Amino acid sequence: MKKEYFSLPESMAAMNTYGFSWMDFVTAIPSPLFVVTGYKPNGKPNACMQSWSTFCGDELGFYAILSNVSKSGHMYACIHRQGEAVLNFPSADVIDRCMATIRCNGDEDDEIALAGLTAEPAAQVDAPAIAECFLQLECRFLWEREIKEGAGHVLMCLEVVGIRADAEHLDESGQGRYGDGGYLYNVHYPVDPDSFGGSSHDWIAVLKKHRDMGEY
Repeated sequence: MKKEYFSLPESMAAMNTYGFSWMDFVTAIPSPLFVVTGYKPNGKPNACMQSWSTFCGDELGFYAILSNVSKSGHMYACIHRQGEAVLNFPSADVIDRCMATIRCNGDEDDEIALAGLTAEPAAQVDAPAIAECFLQLECRFLWEREIKEGAGHVLMCLEVVGIRADAEHLDESGQGRYGDGGYLYNVHYPVDPDSFGGSSHDWIAVLKKHRDMGEY
């Protein structure tokens, strides 16, 4: 039986959505979890956890589409100032340290070092990368737009100009990119409006292969 929701469910009326749509929580669609790194005006590394994004390419390039970038955050300011950034993908063994960057957000902080992580220079762009992350996408800013006029967040497109990856994760017969040691996903506060009692939980998920679709 399908249930239909066309307006805010009564059970969620008093819920603090922290600027998100109530539909975010009813759908709870997972999104890749990564850390965006750049430099602050003082040259110290900035790090920002990010999700709500997708990655796609064509014959002209490969792109990261970040759909929920706050115009008031350090990440937005860093990307606009430098025009470049690195997207760092952590595995489960380093996610707690990556999440610690959320608390290291002073204007003068080296957010990578304070979180117990190691900064290393990117190869193609002027931005730091996190050595402990198994995949790093080096990016340049292409464009942004408000999804609706006056929104506090923007849709931002970055072009990926370089990839750095740990060899053991590229080998799908070994560690690979999926399962407990691979990509992590943000599962944002899933809510069932019919049983919601005022609180839920965020989750981190992994992606496991389901079946072989044949040779490509």
